Parts: sequence; C-alpha cells; structure tokens
Amino acid sequence: MKIPPIVAVVAAGVLSSAAAIEAHHSFAAQYDANKPITLRGTISRMLWSNPHGHLYIEVKMPDGKVVTWELETAAPAGLYRRGWRREDLPIGAEVVVRGYLARDGTATANATTVTLVATGKELFAGSAGTGAPEEPPGDVR
Repeated sequence: MKIPPIVAVVAAGVLSSAAAIEAHHSFAAQYDANKPITLRGTISRMLWSNPHGHLYIEVKMPDGKVVTWELETAAPAGLYRRGWRREDLPIGAEVVVRGYLARDGTATANATTVTLVATGKELFAGSAGTGAPEEPPGDVR
C-alpha cells in the first residue's frame, strides 16, 4: 500500500509540532512560585540558547560544598532587549541571582534577576508571561 505524499507531510508536521510542544513548558510546570531563592556565586558558563538562556554559577553551600546551579532565563533576544550583553557575564564574575527553585529538587532555578557584584548592575532575567511572582524574597545561599 502506497501512502499519498500529502498524508506523509501532514503526519510529519503533527509529530514535529507535538515534540515542540513537549519541549517547552510553563513556569508552573517546572518551577515552584512558593520557593524563592537567592544565590551568590561565580559564573562558570552562559548558554545563549532558545527557547531559554541558561546561566551556570558555582555556589559555595553552607556545608562548604560547591554546587553548580543552572539558572533558566528568557530567550537571548529577550535578554538583549533587556540590556544583557555577552561581555556583561564573564566567566568568574561574582553574581547574586534571585529566582524560584525547580520542582524536581535539583540545583536548578528560574532566574528573575542577576546582579553583578562588582558593579551593582542588575539585569532582569525572567521570561515574559511565566506567571512567576514579580519579586522573590529569600535568603542568600
């Protein structure tokens, strides 16, 4: 039995759109608005990727252990519109990041602001329309 080309094209479109929908998530699906966090650490990496950027920082925890935290931000185009530049985030720069913990208990959070300790420059990191509360309280870790 031969499948008409139009059926194959429609099937491929449906399958690829389902994968794209699964890959993107809402704030509430992955992060907990009731668990604000403030982290202080040094930048180890910044991924300027879509649909979200990812900032990685090394944080010295109260027990002395250093933990790499992954912090989700808005997409690169959104960060750029908010004033972010690649040169603002050099490896080794100390930052304070405010955001919300991931629901899965990993060292992952949705960042709302990133403040560069050396200059005091604050960058808004949150994705538009995430449903996250505007300003997280919380203790610095």
